[in-house]
Order: sequence, then structure tokens, then C-alpha cells
Amino acid sequence: MAEFMTETTQSEQRSPAVPRPGAAGDARGGTGRPEQEQRAPDGDGTEPAEGQEALALLERTRALVDPELRAALESLPGSMRRIALYHFGWQNADGTSAAGNAGKAIRPALVLAAAEALGGPAARAAAVGAAVAVELVHNFTLLHDDVMDRDTSRRHQPTAWTVFGDTDAILAGDTLLALALRLLAEDAHPAGGPAAARLANCVVELCAGEHTDTDMEHRAPDEVTLDEVLAMAEAKTGALLGCACALGALYAGAGPEEVAALDGFGRQVGLAFQLIDDVIGIWGDPERTGKPAGADLAARKKSLPVVAALTSGTEAAAELAELYGKPYVAGDAEGIARTALAVERAGGRDWAQAEAADRMARVMQELARAVPDPEAAGGLLALAEFVTRRSS
Repeated sequence: MAEFMTETTQSEQRSPAVPRPGAAGDARGGTGRPEQEQRAPDGDGTEPAEGQEALALLERTRALVDPELRAALESLPGSMRRIALYHFGWQNADGTSAAGNAGKAIRPALVLAAAEALGGPAARAAAVGAAVAVELVHNFTLLHDDVMDRDTSRRHQPTAWTVFGDTDAILAGDTLLALALRLLAEDAHPAGGPAAARLANCVVELCAGEHTDTDMEHRAPDEVTLDEVLAMAEAKTGALLGCACALGALYAGAGPEEVAALDGFGRQVGLAFQLIDDVIGIWGDPERTGKPAGADLAARKKSLPVVAALTSGTEAAAELAELYGKPYVAGDAEGIARTALAVERAGGRDWAQAEAADRMARVMQELARAVPDPEAAGGLLALAEFVTRRSS
């Protein structure tokens, strides 16, 4: 695949942004210039307008969701409450209060933006509990992922399993899942029951995707196809974002077609998100991400950029396959750097960013189907663009 051959220097800390669909010029590059040049921050270092809109939505979401989320966590038994509050950054390991770093709130923001797009402010207010439930499920997956991946830091603090042990971290994750479903089951809103069922089905799909992901770690580099990894990514990441949007639509009283379209919108956003997340997982700055550099490479994960590189048919692909065929030696920073460079030289990074742009074009199609009014769809679009322009 010739398009995999474009090289960049490993030391270049690019923002893994993608072009905005519909821009004039090349379909994947707007004017043909690098995305950093097309949509760089303003001269004073501020975000472009759409980025500012998304940040405002995320801030508003945290203001609406955090009090309800905190109250839900406070209802847990003491042992589970302590771990959950630590994971969300609201308590230190010794139980004392902390400033908090509960994450970006992208998934609950999608719930509220979808509800408002189809049902206005009243629907948004009604969907706050659903937004909390989605955030709880997301953090259930994070607690379990950290144990399975042996990741030692998240959100700039030690992961829960490193502080409380594997068993307690897993049980805390299970508790967050149960709490999420309880919130929806006890919601008097007519959408509560259907939302609980949809979220439960989403978790089943999520777990199947996670199983496929972990299974791929034990397979030879030449035994995994790109289509297989894309399907896994949709289940592992796209499903929950799609579910978030669908829950917002349910609380707005939307019909089956609108719910399905917003689910499709969220899934495509999720795939674009995963593509960028995989790029960050290899080349992201630990100071910005709060995660160890090259953790995915150390675990020999068959992430999207890696599999794209492995299947490129290049000399760098052969080198990468050889590197991935050997177990990672703890502390081998040079080996991680060499592996990251092989992925880049084989075109994995450029493919991932181009594929994310393609997924964003599909995002636009699904959004137009669900919310024809561009003004009403503005919040959802701003969030979709935000997650594909992130660098942490």
C-alpha cells in the first residue's frame, strides 16, 4: 500500500488531528497542507472556534454530571466508595480529599448533546442520570483495563490496582457497572428501562471487543488483519459512544430511525477516537497523557496503526514483525523507540490519521440523517471534531 510510505521524524510531536470533512481541496487534507497548518491554534495560543465550543460543552457537562456522579459514588459501601473516589480523583489513597480529575467527560457530553439536539433543554435535563450511567460504565472499563494491561498510571496518578490491589480494583469496577444499571432501572423517565437494556447490551459488546483485543496480543503479527482490528475497535470503543448518543435520543423521545442514526454517528466517532487514541498511545507525550510512553508497544498490542504498518508490505513492516515477535524486556526504552519508528516508517501513523478523516466523513452522514438542522446538530459535531483533534 503505497500511501503507507510517507515518513515523519519520530521526535516530531504532532497533534493527531484530522481534516474537517467537507473542506475545500483534497478530501483528506482540505487544502493539501498538513492539518496542523490548516487548523493551528490562533496566534495567542487559543483553540479554534469549534474547539472552544467543545470545551464549553465539556465544562457544562462536568458541572451537570459531577454532582450526580459524586452522589452516586457516595451511596456505595465504604470499601468500594474509597476506591471509586480515588479512581475519579476525588480522594487520595489515604482517604483525604483531593482536587479531582475525573476525565474529559466526552461520553456524558454526547448523551446530553444528543438529547438537546432532538429534544431541547428539557430533554438534556432529563438525561443527566443517563449521562452519569454512561460515565460509570466507561470508568468500569478503565478500572478493568488497567488491571489487564498492567498500566501503572492514569490521569497523572497511580492506577487503582497499584494502590489497592487487583481484586479490589476489579470489584470496584464491577460495582460501578452495577451502579450504572441501577441508576437507569430506578429512573422514572419512560426511557429508563429501554436505556438500561441498551446499556447492558453495549457492555456485552464491549466485553467481546475487549476479549478479541487481548486475544490478538497472543497471536503472531501476520495472523491479524486490518478489517478484524477495525471490527474490534468498533465493539471496544465505538459501541459505548454510539450507546451514549442513542441514550440521549431515547430521553428526547426520538423514534427508532433517529436512535439508530445517532448510534451510528457515535460508533463512527468512536472509531475515529480509537484511531487517534492509538496514535497517542504510541507517540503521545506522557506529560500530557498521564500514561507511560509506548505502553501499547510494550504490551505488543495489535493497535490500528501497528496492524496497518504490519500489513503495508514494506521493509519497515518486516522489521516491525520481527520486533513484535519478541517479548518486551522491561525498561528497554531504546527498543520501544525503535518499534515506534518502525510503525511510523511503515506508514501506520499516516494511515491512522487518514482513516480517522474518512470516519469523520461518515460521522457527518449519520449526523445529517439523525439531526437535519445544522444548528441543532452543532454541539454533537463540535464534540466529534474535538475527539479527533486531541493530543492527550
